[in-house]
This record gives sequence, structure tokens and C-alpha cells, in this order.
Amino acid sequence: MRVRFRWKLMLSYAVLVLLMGGTLYAYLRHTLENYFVEDIRGNLLNEARLARLLATREDALGREAEAVADVIGREIKARVTIIAPDGTVLGDSEVPPAELHHLENHSNRPEVRQALASGEGSSIRYSETLRLFMLYVAVRLQPDRGEPGVLRLALPLTSLAQASSRLHTMLGAALLVALLLSLGLSYLLSRLVTRSLRLIAETATHVGKGDFQRRVPVSGRDELADLARVMNDMAERIGSQVERLATEKNRLDAILSGMGEGLMVADAEGTIVLVNPAFRALFSPGTEVEGKSLMDIARHPDLHEAFRQVVATGGEQSAEIPLRLPEEKTLATHWVPLRTDGRLTGVVAVFHDISDIRKLENVRRDFVANVSHELRTPVTVIKGYAEALAEGSVDPEKEARFIGVIARHADRLSRLIADLLTLSSLESGGVALALVPVEPARAVAGAAALVEEKAREKGILLDLRETATAPAVLADPGRLEQVLVNLLDNAVTYTAANGAISVSAADEGEMVRISVSDTGIGIPQKDLPRIFERFYRVDAARSRDQGGTGLGLAIVKHIVQLHGGSVSVVSTPEKGTTFSFTLRKAA
Repeated sequence: MRVRFRWKLMLSYAVLVLLMGGTLYAYLRHTLENYFVEDIRGNLLNEARLARLLATREDALGREAEAVADVIGREIKARVTIIAPDGTVLGDSEVPPAELHHLENHSNRPEVRQALASGEGSSIRYSETLRLFMLYVAVRLQPDRGEPGVLRLALPLTSLAQASSRLHTMLGAALLVALLLSLGLSYLLSRLVTRSLRLIAETATHVGKGDFQRRVPVSGRDELADLARVMNDMAERIGSQVERLATEKNRLDAILSGMGEGLMVADAEGTIVLVNPAFRALFSPGTEVEGKSLMDIARHPDLHEAFRQVVATGGEQSAEIPLRLPEEKTLATHWVPLRTDGRLTGVVAVFHDISDIRKLENVRRDFVANVSHELRTPVTVIKGYAEALAEGSVDPEKEARFIGVIARHADRLSRLIADLLTLSSLESGGVALALVPVEPARAVAGAAALVEEKAREKGILLDLRETATAPAVLADPGRLEQVLVNLLDNAVTYTAANGAISVSAADEGEMVRISVSDTGIGIPQKDLPRIFERFYRVDAARSRDQGGTGLGLAIVKHIVQLHGGSVSVVSTPEKGTTFSFTLRKAA
């Protein structure tokens, strides 16, 4: 059970009053009792001196001792005893004369010995005769002749006991009143003191809950006022510190959220403390990873080996790690140890996805290899036939054939260079499109006219009827014709004799989809994802024999994307292929 501070303060006041009152009570009791005894002793001694005068005049040590003792006892209301020099009792106001001889010899009484020795004596002791505590006072009687005797007065201490009892009652009552008054005053004082403490405690509670604007009213210049000032200053400092930390946290969160690289902070045991969204996207999309072990979210030996190396050596580590997450990715990782007071307490790791860079490097290598290969064949042929012609040993019939071969390969080389320049311009974004409304039917008819002769030679039927009702599209007429010619030329090239090619245009909301379908040899499913890559051919030998450069579909893709559309392909081997692309409607 919790005891409130106010009651503790009241209890301390009550204990203090009890200690002081008890001490004062004990001191006054002892002092007043001694005072009363000494006062009675002094009065009784004065009475004894007066009684000595009377006893001396009446010859108290002679035959009149009994009468003198009786007279003096009646006058001063005390027991009077006259004692001979040898200790024999000659007279006693409380004992009949016939019984005096039964009394003990009093020569050994303390007060008697003191009186005989110094003239006066006193003592307090229990009287066997009267069965009471008595105060005895004795004075020496000095007769004109003979040895001195002793006159002793005795007074019972019953009155002193009664006075002491009244004194105890008065002191106890005073102590009780003082205790009650002190409790009342201590209650009031404790309320005054604890009021400020309650305000300080309430303010501390609100500050602990995040209300840093709460302040304690300050009044006076005592210690509680100093405490209130310190409390207010502390609340202001904490508020400023929390605000600064919140600003720093928001800034850090913004930085981490804006980072393209994944970032992870883990303790020395491998438990993840902090990650950014890029890390979650890489390793654990849609799930919380804080508080989990690195082993639980990424079971990749190379990652754990890099982490262990940092913890073991305490140095930075950099590594390029291929991972499957679930697709194949290549991550460039950089590991940095965290230290506190020179002790390693954690690890910070940055994960940079360089898969696209590595893919681009592979594409670049493939591109260079493909360009070199594509250029080498016509250049070699032209060089060989040119050298043969230069030697002059060729008959006129072969010479004409050689010149025809050189011309064909020169044309192929020219087309290849033109396509490379076009593709380079499209990829660099250096091509400006002159967008105007174009009727799909008219654009398709213009492109079909360019491949019509080639199709007629193979007996291929061109069906353009499904483009007649299509709405106008926003396109560059020249670039749109280039797309259609490439698709139609490919369709004619890979469609067997007496096949069919159809072109359609369909309304799809804000877009128009134009499709070129053929009944040709089709494309295997494994080749479809790469069909729009540069120099990629399903049948490289046949494509090269047909005069293709391997760049047509890549050019188609880039032109369509520049128009804000998309391109796709659907194919079934030995049944045909459909290439489709979308363009925006003209307003």
C-alpha cells in the first residue's frame, strides 16, 4: 500500500511533537518532584528550627519530653520525636508514652546522625511504624548542660504523591492538547507543502506523456520554488530536445525513404534494427523485418559471410553478390561497422541493385559483337570480290556477277548503317516527332503499297479492310509509316507463298490498337521475350539471307514508345504471328 507524502509529513510532525513532549514531560516530572520535595523539606526544616526553640525552653530532654513532643506535634501538624543523645526515644507525638520503650534505638537513623554531627539532617525512607514513606528532618537540641539530643519532625509524603499525580495529569493533558494542535497544524502545513509538490508531480506526469508545454506556477524563493523553476527549465529543454530529435528523425526518414539503395542497420548479433523501403522492396516486400534476424529474411551464404567478416575484423567490406530475389539480381554491397566507445555494436549495410547496369553491359557487349559480326560479312564479301576484280583475271561474265554481289552487300551495309543511326537517334531521344492527326486506314494503305510488289511475287493476300472505321490517331506520319513498313515487310518475309496478311485497327478507350497478323512460320515461345532486342533473330541464317539487319523490331519498339504507346506480340509456331501497337487518339 502506497503512503502519500502528506501523511508521511504529518506523521513526522506528530513523532517530533511526541518526542519533544515526552522529553519535556519526563524533565518536568523529575524537576517538579524534586522541587516539591525540596520545598517541603525546607518548610519542615524551618518548622523544626522553631520547634527547637520551644523544646529548648521547655526542657525537652528532661521529664517533659513526652508533653513537649505532643504540644509541638499538634501545633505544626507533623510527627515530632525527641531523641536522647544515645538514641533512646524520649517522646513521640504519634506513640503513647506506655509504648515508647518498645521503639527501636534511633541512633543509627541517617537524619539523627547528620543532626548530631552537623546540627541538621534529613532523609526520605519507609517508616515501619506508620507503613508510609516519610520525610524526616532533624535538628540538634543543645541544652545548657549535658550532651545534645535531637528533635525530629516527620511528614508523610502522601500529599507529595497526590501533588505528583495532579502534576502528571496536568502534564499529560497539556501534552495531549499540544499533540492535537500539532496534528492540526501539521495537516495544514503538509497541505501547503504538498500542494506545490502535487503540482510538480502532475507537471512531471504530463511532461512524461509528451505535453512539454505544461509549466509549474512559481511563487516565492524557497526550495520548492527553486525545484519548480528547475522543473520548468527541464520541461522546456526536453521539449526542445524532443522537437529537435523529431526533426532529425523526419529528415532521416525522408532521406532513407528517398534512397534508391537498400539500407539495413543490424546489431552485433545480426538482429535487424532499421531498414528503408528500398531494402524491403529487395528482400521482403510487404512484411516487417525490424526485430528479425538477417538469416530469417535472406538465406544467402554470401550475405552472411560478408556480415561475419565485418563483425570479426571490425573493418569495412565491399562485395558484389548475385542473388535470386526471386528473379536474378546483382547487388553491390558495402558494409560498415558501428562503434560505441570503441566497441563494435552493430553493422550498417548498403545494397545497390546493379542488375540493370550489368544487363546493359551485357547488351553493350552483345551489341558490339553483333555489329561487328553484321559488318564483317558484307565488308569481307565486298573486299574479296573487289580484290578479285582488281587482279583483272576475271572474265566479263563473272565480273558482272561480282559487281552485282558487291552492290547487294553494299546496299545491305548501307541499310545496316542507316538502321543503326536511326536506332541511336531514337534511343538518345534526339528525334523530334511532328505529331498530327493521322487516319490509320490511310497510313496502312501507304505502307502496304511499298510491300505490295514483294507480296504479289509470293502470292500473299493483303487484307486492310478492318482499318476503315478506326478513329484518327496522333502520330508522326513518317515514323508511323516506318513502323508499318517494318511490320508488313517482316510479315511478307516470314509468310510462305500463297499466305495471308491482315491489318486491323480497334478503338480501346483513349488508345487505338493497330495489329498486323500473318499466317507465317511463327515464333517459338522461348524467343518471344527477346524478339524486340537489337540484332536478335529467331532464324539468323534465314534473316540474313533475306537481307534483314536485325534492327527493325527494335526500331518499331522505340518509335511506338516515343509516341506514348506500347508494342506486343502473340505467336503460334507454324500458324502465324500478330504484332500489335497502340497510339493515342487524336483530339
